[in-house]
Amino acid sequence: MDTETLSDVDERLDSFVGEVFSSLSRKDRVATAGAYARGLMLTGERKSMQPMAQRLGVDHQRLQQFVTSSPWKVEPVRMALSRKACELITPDAWVVDDTGFGKDGDSSPCVARQYCGTLGKVGNCQIAVSVHAASDDASCPLNWQLFVPQSWDENCIDDANAVGVVAARRKKSAIPDGERHRPKWEMAVEMIDELLAWGRPRPDVVVADAGYGEGAQFRAALTDRDIAYMVAVKAATSVYPADAVPETPPRIGRGRPFTARYRAPKSSCADMVLAAGPDAAQEVAWRRGTKTAPGNPDAVMRSRFVALRALPAGHRVPRADDGTVEQVWLLAEWPTCAAQPTDYWLSTMPADTAIDELVRLAKLRWRIEHDYRELKVALGLDHFEGRSWLGWHHHATLVTAAHLFLTTLRLTDPKADGQG
Repeated sequence: MDTETLSDVDERLDSFVGEVFSSLSRKDRVATAGAYARGLMLTGERKSMQPMAQRLGVDHQRLQQFVTSSPWKVEPVRMALSRKACELITPDAWVVDDTGFGKDGDSSPCVARQYCGTLGKVGNCQIAVSVHAASDDASCPLNWQLFVPQSWDENCIDDANAVGVVAARRKKSAIPDGERHRPKWEMAVEMIDELLAWGRPRPDVVVADAGYGEGAQFRAALTDRDIAYMVAVKAATSVYPADAVPETPPRIGRGRPFTARYRAPKSSCADMVLAAGPDAAQEVAWRRGTKTAPGNPDAVMRSRFVALRALPAGHRVPRADDGTVEQVWLLAEWPTCAAQPTDYWLSTMPADTAIDELVRLAKLRWRIEHDYRELKVALGLDHFEGRSWLGWHHHATLVTAAHLFLTTLRLTDPKADGQG
């Protein structure tokens, strides 16, 4: 936004900031939160503190102290933001994802050489896991956690000489002792539990990419919480036919009785869909895109999909006492021009769910890519240059507030320029 456009919504922004930052005990901190949000939304290449302070005409040390060392808690602010986001968007799903922030040095909290989707390769970066509320029309982050690599957790270090170095790095970044390395899927489940504890309505479905969907433990954790999932998986993921039943061989001699298990041959998702053949594919349109073509003037996005019932395989898949596992949907995208399917999903949506709805939910992750692009490019999520754990979470929370305010403008005032 330019200065004039932002001034047009100044009163609305003050009201918004006063509400979501009401947990801050001092009025000057609420005012600084509003100034920081304005700095994030104002037009400008860098959204680090000095450039923002110059555009705002304030002392950058005021912003720096508020973000890097002021002791305000992010949880009450995120609780307020997530409530407003869910009321505004009325989400069809919660989407779990993660994003990376490339870094040049090694002083930022939890920076390490690790795979970064943003870079498309292994690089020096931070990784953040997030949960978003999403519908076809809008989406917004609800919660964030900064991923702690093993190299930032002395409990994961075997070299006694390196333990002290890691402990010193953690102390310098003021990483809380309870924040340790754990799988990203586990972090996602923790954030979902936190959102439910804050009173957010239980989502009908959680959507995630294969980085999460491949993990049977993640899928089981959602099922334990009575939350359906629509998660991407790899072509090689193992499944049983939907009509397979567990069998218990007769007991031999005095040995321990056998347990019931599936003895039908497993197949991969790819093999099961290929066995169904291209005739099983249906053409489905799920939304309008931006690229028109002579044969598609409305830019409708469509492809062919196969939807089958299957049983997930693997020793980590939860089983009932009789050895049975819950049937799931196996959804595969099989474009007309492709010799075989290109993408696969497993889902615990009800058995009578229409294929159009399965496809719509499977494709809903595009909203989160849109979120990340706006959060980084327009609002400076990855511009934070501080070196403290708390500072990063303060910055991410303030960026989320700015993002939700812009989303509110788009959905409630079509004339407002909410493009950041």
